[in-house]
Amino acid sequence: MTTKRGLITDSFKVVKKARRSAKTEKRRTPSPPPTEAHQEVREEDLQKLRQFDLDWRFGPCTGISRLQRWERAQLHGLSPPEEIRYLLLQTHTDPEYSRSLWSDYPL
Repeated sequence: MTTKRGLITDSFKVVKKARRSAKTEKRRTPSPPPTEAHQEVREEDLQKLRQFDLDWRFGPCTGISRLQRWERAQLHGLSPPEEIRYLLLQTHTDPEYSRSLWSDYPL
């Protein structure tokens, strides 16, 4: 004797979710454009980091982040600038700050 099995929808009521209209969707508010002063400070910071990348006293910078390079130089007693470390720790989420000048080029 075989019993006929029904679908799960036979036992439970089907409830469809209402679609959200375009008007009710949450939209991200655009962040305000950076001010000129902020842009100048950013360019100065990035210029300091580029100079750090070009300074071979602290070892090669390909294949590692700027912070890793700074820590390696500190470990080997090469006295890298504290200002660079502070800058990297403040902006660690921005890839433009953390990646070295040569990171776009393949090894």
